[in-house]
Amino acid sequence: MRISAGAGATAPAVTGSGLRGIANGPVLAERRQDGFTLIELLVVMVIIGSLLSLAVLSTGNANTSRELRDEAQRLSGLIAVLSDEAVLDNREYGLLVRSESYRVLAYDEAKGVWAAVPGQNEHRMPVWARLELELEGEPLKLSTPVKENDDEPGLSQDQDEEKKEKEKNGPRQPEPQLLILSSGELSPFRLEIAEREPKGTVYELVSDGFQMPKAELAKERR
Repeated sequence: MRISAGAGATAPAVTGSGLRGIANGPVLAERRQDGFTLIELLVVMVIIGSLLSLAVLSTGNANTSRELRDEAQRLSGLIAVLSDEAVLDNREYGLLVRSESYRVLAYDEAKGVWAAVPGQNEHRMPVWARLELELEGEPLKLSTPVKENDDEPGLSQDQDEEKKEKEKNGPRQPEPQLLILSSGELSPFRLEIAEREPKGTVYELVSDGFQMPKAELAKERR
């Protein structure tokens, strides 16, 4: 049997607090949908700034490592070219290496001095990079000119003028540490091309005096 609510049925009573709850519900929902608070916006801005900083640092490190590799490969290729030219031209070459630069020198047998090679300017490393050369084994030495039997002790007039000219021109050109000889030999060496920061990337060139060096990451060899 179905019983339907009639006219005499009474509706459930609603208290005042219930009315306030029903009335305030949509208002609170509308307030939550108005937008972010100032604190929430600041948090989002901080997160975005941190992500952008990480992206910039990552890109900068990649560019630095790539440039350092190019510098190492450039120096490795230069040594190989100089070795070939030394054998073909029967001429002695050398590299004058400093922490911030390197320069190609050639040995002048007539004057017995090292001189800069025309067209080969000093190559400077980036400010964030450094060079460190370590010679291994016995250092190579150039043969000195043999004195003729009919040479008289003392200086001739031409030699005296040449000496005065050298003194007038100032100190002699510094001698290179790494020799590249016409015999095909090299000074046995280990050369680091590295970032100046403590945990930066390090490339190295290594030769036993006969093999041409290759640019390799130092951590791959250790």
